[in-house]
Amino acid sequence: MENQTTVTEFILLGLSSDQQMQIFLFLVFLVIYLVTLVGNILIMVVIRADTQLHTPMYFFLFHLSFVDICYSSVTVPKMLMNFLAEHKTISVNGCIAQMFFIILSGSAELFILSAMAYDRYAAICDPLHYMEIMRNGICVQLVSGAWTIGCFYALINTIFALRLHFCGPNQIRHFNCELPRLLQLSCTETLTNQVVLLTSAVIFGSSSFLLTLISYIHVIATILRIPSAEGRRKTFSTCSSHLIVIGLLYVTGFFQYTKPSSVSSVLLDEIVSVQYSILTPMLNPIIYSLKNKEVKRAVGKIMGKFWFLK
Repeated sequence: MENQTTVTEFILLGLSSDQQMQIFLFLVFLVIYLVTLVGNILIMVVIRADTQLHTPMYFFLFHLSFVDICYSSVTVPKMLMNFLAEHKTISVNGCIAQMFFIILSGSAELFILSAMAYDRYAAICDPLHYMEIMRNGICVQLVSGAWTIGCFYALINTIFALRLHFCGPNQIRHFNCELPRLLQLSCTETLTNQVVLLTSAVIFGSSSFLLTLISYIHVIATILRIPSAEGRRKTFSTCSSHLIVIGLLYVTGFFQYTKPSSVSSVLLDEIVSVQYSILTPMLNPIIYSLKNKEVKRAVGKIMGKFWFLK
């Protein structure tokens, strides 16, 4: 260890080494990032501006949009810079910091989605006591808990990552600093880190998943007891957007962090990472806008006022 050179920065190889392709990818991901920002900010503004949307469901949607902005902003700006930069470097500390915020944002999003599932359970399974169950204090505690759990999960893995020593190679065959990539470059043993990562992912991921699953088992059972087909359709439509968003995030994120090394490939990892860390934050506001009549009405109302003022 004493004769080894300590690595102080990493090189992010990104999605392509071809210069023309990098310019094309820069334009593509710039558009995606702008759509993500505009879409999520619009959702947040609409929810704040329209008093009819001051309900628990939209309280959680507001915070989901906020965490989507954070999630995308942790990765995409640096990615865009690297598409145009000759030297695509990031310091070791900067890389670990980015890893911390990736885990924090992703975990917070999972638990906010779980809180939204619980909200749908309360609204559909116990509508008479809905406002009592989902009173403002409880909603605030659920969102605060999501961020606290995410911070704890990120902090555990970051503390152990800080103990790693990097002595070369220093090339990360990816566009960001996810923990599995850092473990591959460590000169010290990573068994402890792998155990911590897998254990924490299973504990936090399964707890979030079980809360969501149990909520929707009750929701689906309640929907199936509704006598009319139209009633079942209308009730299910109130949670269809949430189910789509959950599917996008859970499947890809869980696969990325728990898959065995035998099925790992650079291309597959990049596709999965782009899906859950870049595309999902962009798609969430689109899904909620297209599938939710109240959001579409509120957006139309806001846009109507804007055009009228012009």
